[in-house]
Amino acid sequence: MSNSSKLGMIKVSNPKVWVVIGIGIASVLILAETQRRRRKRARFIRSEDFGAFVERFELLPFPQLPPPAARQCLLGLNFAIKDIFDVKEHVTGFGNPDWKRTHEAAEKTAVAVTALLKNGATCVGKTVMDELAFGLTGENKFYGTPINPLMPSHVPGGSSSGSAVAVAAELVDFALGTDTVGCIRIPAAICGILGFRPSHGSVSMIGVQPNSQSLDTVGWFARDPAILHNVGQSLLQLKQATHKRARRFIIADDLFQLSKVPQQKTVHVVKKVIEIFSGYDSPKNLIFCQCIARDVPSLKGFYEESTNPKNGISILKALSSVMLSLQSYEFKTNHEEWVKSTKPKLGPGISNRVRAAVSSNFESIKSFYKVRTEMRSAIHSILKNDGILVIPTIADSPLKLNSKMSQASEFHDRAYALLSITSMSGCCQVSIPMGMHEGHPVAVSFIACHGEDKFLLDTVLDMYSSLQEQARIVSNSLPVPDTNGDMETSELLKEKGNAAFKGRQWNKAVSYYSEAINLNGSNATYYCNRAAAYLELGCFQQAEEDCNKAISFDKKNVKAYLRRGTARESLLYYKEAMQDFNHALVLEPQNKVASQAGKRLKKLIG
Repeated sequence: MSNSSKLGMIKVSNPKVWVVIGIGIASVLILAETQRRRRKRARFIRSEDFGAFVERFELLPFPQLPPPAARQCLLGLNFAIKDIFDVKEHVTGFGNPDWKRTHEAAEKTAVAVTALLKNGATCVGKTVMDELAFGLTGENKFYGTPINPLMPSHVPGGSSSGSAVAVAAELVDFALGTDTVGCIRIPAAICGILGFRPSHGSVSMIGVQPNSQSLDTVGWFARDPAILHNVGQSLLQLKQATHKRARRFIIADDLFQLSKVPQQKTVHVVKKVIEIFSGYDSPKNLIFCQCIARDVPSLKGFYEESTNPKNGISILKALSSVMLSLQSYEFKTNHEEWVKSTKPKLGPGISNRVRAAVSSNFESIKSFYKVRTEMRSAIHSILKNDGILVIPTIADSPLKLNSKMSQASEFHDRAYALLSITSMSGCCQVSIPMGMHEGHPVAVSFIACHGEDKFLLDTVLDMYSSLQEQARIVSNSLPVPDTNGDMETSELLKEKGNAAFKGRQWNKAVSYYSEAINLNGSNATYYCNRAAAYLELGCFQQAEEDCNKAISFDKKNVKAYLRRGTARESLLYYKEAMQDFNHALVLEPQNKVASQAGKRLKKLIG
């Protein structure tokens, strides 16, 4: 036997070798088990707190002052804060690890957080947010996406996602976030809770990382309207005395056309509740976008001259483009140096927006601020100090997690259109949950003039329980079926409708066509004709629904496809509109309207 073989045998048979090998294997197994347990614990913690928190700690409230000092209005309540607020001796993460790595711990706690501690509340930690407060979905590549308790397969909404989830999951009594272009209102609507965006400048932003200071506000979430009110009392320094005054409700008819939720579950509910309260005037109806087109002249530079003021979505799309440009300009002013020097790692959607913001050259800066000033005046002329504008909070169902870019883009476009109203006017807005529709949450918003925050909070406190009760009643009620009537009478009504249409009396035409439909609810032509009248009135949602009916009765109705395509294009559903115009071309290959629309939509879709 060779010496090398003997040496190998000696080494292998040496007990010390086996001890070393055993220790090595044990170490590997222990490490693997430790990592497995850590992953399991992380999953448990995440499921336990719905992934809402990025950091847990406890800030105790200030002690209650002895009488005659008033009792702390938030005593015994706990709250969470978005990771955009400074807390002494903690680094504000701003939703991004590179931001946290390149910044020092805060020397002071944010003024808004301190105000809540002074009023008896306990802060229990910081919550997840979209990176740099630059998103609406609530998804975060680095810290994970908080789980929407209402719909776990859907996004929670952002950028104040973790704060909304913490409230919706009943982990805290209320939570602070910020709202720039919808960061309180969107997650409140999607998670089915109350969300309040106060008047711009009414709550101190000292100790809060800025995104766009002309649009940024501190906002808050709650499940209970009394808590929502008390948080407002603390942050806005409201007086205890309640000043009762009459309220005028104004329903923005054209904005509810953008929503897919039946008006029986929104407008009808609000109107029913208004009837209950004394001192509340009967609600008025308003074509809101016509007022904006008239009273915000600087906005004309941002949409085509051919745009019809009745086409509300085009007016609001122009307003939202100004809002997003203003946000990008101010974000660049605030953070360009950090972005260029740090070159942070960012999530896909956020990265595109941040890069675009810091690389853009802005030429119409003064006009951005002029639109903002005119918007506030326009809202004030509509509402005065006793009016409340009622609008849908969002137009669409929430996005599913990891949705395709095209779906997300369409959701964002339509969401920003509605969100731009208060972001650009600086008015106060509250999003109110109104039950569910087809498995998705429903929410309406009340808007009051700048500075009328207490008036708005008082209104929610008065109406909330009645709104919830009425929403439940409507959800449990069955729709009334259509009935067919006399054929000859319905044809006569159709002809009257046609005559009114030719005379440009659109409302009268709708009325006649509706009477015809009540008598004969299975005639495709009646629905198709009424859709044409709705298009002229700018009622695109009703037009789409009528075309759906017409097509269900007549699959080869070219006019129905053309009109539905027009309605969907006006509602920014470009892909669906393209499908309708293509279908019309299949049925009628030489149709010029469909051909031209197809070319136009290809450019819009890109």
